[in-house]
Amino acid sequence: MSTYKATCHCGTVELKIEMPHGLTGLTRCDCSMCRRKGAVMAYTDLDKLQVVKGADKLSLYTFNTHTAKHYFCSVCGIYTHHQRRSNPNHYGINVGCIEGIDPRDFEPVAWGDGVNHSSDKKS
Repeated sequence: MSTYKATCHCGTVELKIEMPHGLTGLTRCDCSMCRRKGAVMAYTDLDKLQVVKGADKLSLYTFNTHTAKHYFCSVCGIYTHHQRRSNPNHYGINVGCIEGIDPRDFEPVAWGDGVNHSSDKKS
């Protein structure tokens, strides 16, 4: 089990993240939200992320189905993590917020197809 510390830009928000397999399976997404933020994301179970400080400074943004919950620091505006739409039992974490990690070290990063999300398909 690997444990990471993540912070927003100003340090107001701090997360403790446990990842059973380390930083693997990193992706980017091309949905309307993710392509604008451009973040490389890692994933972990909901119970593996703890807000150590700044919970009162996290703002929440949802859209469309309101399943995904995107959190960002209300002081500096940095997206730190989100509860995923494709798997609401997981958080996506902004790898750029993890201390000591350079997202460029993981290039190339796979892209997920958020534009044609399976939840949007009509039956």
